[in-house]
Amino acid sequence: MLAMEPTTKVVLGSIAFGIFWVLAVFPAVPFLPIGRTAGSLLGAMLMVLLRVLSADEAYASIDLPILGLLFGTMVVSVYLERADMFKYLGKLLSWKSQGGKDLLCRICLVSAVASALFTNDTCCVVLTEFILKIARQNNLPPKPFLLALASSANIGSAATPIGNPQNLVIAVQSKISFGDFLFGILPAMLIGIIINAGILLCYFWGDLSGDKYHYKEVDISPQPEVVEEEDVTGHRFSPATMSHHPCSSSGSLMDCISSTCILANEQEDIDHRPVYGGHDESKEGTGLVKRNVKSSSRLVNCTNEASFHHIPDEEATMERWQRLLWNGCVYAVTLGMLIALCAGLNMSWSAITAALALIVLDFKDAGPCLEKVSYGLLLFFCGMFVTVDGFNKTGVPSAFWDFMEPYSQINTFSGMLILAFVILFLSNVASNVPTVLLLGAQVAASAAQISPAEETRAWLLLAWVSTVAGNLSLLGSAANLIVCEQARRSVHYGYNLSFLSHLIFGLPSTVIITIIGLFFIRTN
Repeated sequence: MLAMEPTTKVVLGSIAFGIFWVLAVFPAVPFLPIGRTAGSLLGAMLMVLLRVLSADEAYASIDLPILGLLFGTMVVSVYLERADMFKYLGKLLSWKSQGGKDLLCRICLVSAVASALFTNDTCCVVLTEFILKIARQNNLPPKPFLLALASSANIGSAATPIGNPQNLVIAVQSKISFGDFLFGILPAMLIGIIINAGILLCYFWGDLSGDKYHYKEVDISPQPEVVEEEDVTGHRFSPATMSHHPCSSSGSLMDCISSTCILANEQEDIDHRPVYGGHDESKEGTGLVKRNVKSSSRLVNCTNEASFHHIPDEEATMERWQRLLWNGCVYAVTLGMLIALCAGLNMSWSAITAALALIVLDFKDAGPCLEKVSYGLLLFFCGMFVTVDGFNKTGVPSAFWDFMEPYSQINTFSGMLILAFVILFLSNVASNVPTVLLLGAQVAASAAQISPAEETRAWLLLAWVSTVAGNLSLLGSAANLIVCEQARRSVHYGYNLSFLSHLIFGLPSTVIITIIGLFFIRTN
């Protein structure tokens, strides 16, 4: 336990942490709208400038294994998205669906499994649009499905060290193996998903029973580009300058030839277009018929010429096989990474090795894929490590735990329940990752005095409660905010998930699932 530092240091450290907290929870505050990443770096800088930490202590507080694991999993997720993994998951949601209730249960299960393997944030980013589309196609309200996606992604992510950022921190600090972590929380996660789906069905049973939801009439089919008459007569179409030439697709050769011939016919029609204004409509009609006959004959000639040469569709076939081979390599490398993690190998280096293997197998410039990595999140973690370490050195978190420790003994149910509500409260006030960094080591040290098994249970309980706590409100986790923003910004299927509508479901769901899950956390 750390003793309280001098009052000046406590006040300055608390001010620096308070600035970090405000900018992390409310990144667009009017007086300093610089965002979470810059806010965490500002908090870290203030800890050093105000001499709460020395520069060397600040550098030492940055946990490189956590950053390496986070970076590796993000790169692997980028390549999985390129390999259509999430597209297949989206298709799985609607395959032979038996109605709204069946669809909701599928979303709960698929999002939970996907978030456990590919992180909850990634799962929510790529599946929100699929879910909005499926809801509209079935004339069902989007709210229950969006809530199912966000809440189940949070619950599912609790099962693995790579499911969310706070689990990464816990896995590295506790040195619990991937397998022990997985099998310790998996029963609680499965029960939590079942309960979460049951609560959603109870809340929205009537809305999922029939076609009671009415969408505004919006044409969601792809629309061809509308070109004004003057633009058509003033410009020429050139296949060499088109961004997507018909022959580049994986369609048949006849489609390719037909598209090319049609382009040529359009070119000729434009070149011989009559000048409008003071013209004879009967002559124009005759000219159009002649051009249409000529165009048709040219199309037939193109087709006959292609049939005569019998050109095989080798390029398209080769592209399909290359695509299948590439997807298989991505899935194999990802599976190898999961096996390495379960085998107890170093998690950080396993993830980085998998990421580099995919980069090498891709055999092209990795810049575009690496640009999709959230470097802002990595910088946020760096600043947060420094800021939280500085706040810990003030002694304030230790004083708080000294007060709560007698009531939070993990070997009694009442103590475990009190500890769970402390974590639940702090995770929604200070955010889950800072809560883990502030309390994790102290909670584990207190439990270790009872037995090593209780220490492991304390870490797993911290992972479970701090993750499920994200479902309490819309601001509880990044996954909730991602679903909300993705749904709001969707062009064709836009929907606004409000804070109140989320809270009405999230509050009882979080409390019930958290408490019941405590009974199913297991240790070897």
